[in-house]
Amino acid sequence: MKKTGDRTSKTKLRSSYITLVVSVSLVLFLLGILGLVLINAKELSDYFRESLSFSVMLDDDAKEADIRMLQKDLDAKYYVKSTEYISKDEAAAKMKEELGEDFISFLGDNPLPPSIDVYLMSNYTIPDSVAKIEKYILEYPFVKEVYYQESLLFLINENVRKISIFLLVISAFLFLIALTIINNTIRLAIYSRRFIIRTMQLVGATRSFIRRPFIMQSAFHGFLSALIAMVLLMGLLYLIEREFFLLVTFQSTSLLVLLGGLVVITGILINIISTYFSVNRYLGISEDKLYY
Repeated sequence: MKKTGDRTSKTKLRSSYITLVVSVSLVLFLLGILGLVLINAKELSDYFRESLSFSVMLDDDAKEADIRMLQKDLDAKYYVKSTEYISKDEAAAKMKEELGEDFISFLGDNPLPPSIDVYLMSNYTIPDSVAKIEKYILEYPFVKEVYYQESLLFLINENVRKISIFLLVISAFLFLIALTIINNTIRLAIYSRRFIIRTMQLVGATRSFIRRPFIMQSAFHGFLSALIAMVLLMGLLYLIEREFFLLVTFQSTSLLVLLGGLVVITGILINIISTYFSVNRYLGISEDKLYY
């Protein structure tokens, strides 16, 4: 009879552990999905920002050596992603393609100046940075003007700022929900073992001695849950890349590795902290309240 009771108790305990791991895994999986959304939002933001360019208009009589020197100087700057030199003939060919007619034969001359299109790194596509870069470029005597769409630049940065704030608020809200769910799940698991904690106290075990196995086991469960969540995330990521490659891509390997590390650390830390406080609660509770 006693063996049957022990077997039933072990089965229930094992079942509660499985439920705990599955629940935490699903919550971490949802947090990981949120992380993927944030990463992709950043990549899309960087893509649109770095697609913007401003044109450096040059004098018609600017020497080829001077132009190449300016282009090389810009390419060497840490805030410049790339540059593209467009000669008078190339500019005319592009204009002809856009207009659909040969405007040079009508005007009798090519009025378009040579130019250099400059693409900046995403962190430097804000109006203040572009203004400073413009001032620097205008110091070259053969540069006529620097042209860029200031209103479009402001609009993109303003929209990116609003979207970032919205995502941060949603992230904080969902993280609090995830924290609450994981904490409640662990508290239920510790609740099922409250009499074991009381028994250990009665035989003279110290608080730290009682907490240690619970915390170690909880850390293992957090690690296991994080691994399961990462497997689910990798499967989701593979599916997204295969089915929606043109719409959604995750090319930043370093950010994905960082996300994986954060999921693992989050799973372990939340489990350890929740277990610590849950065990402490039953270490200081009176015997009468153990039955409620």
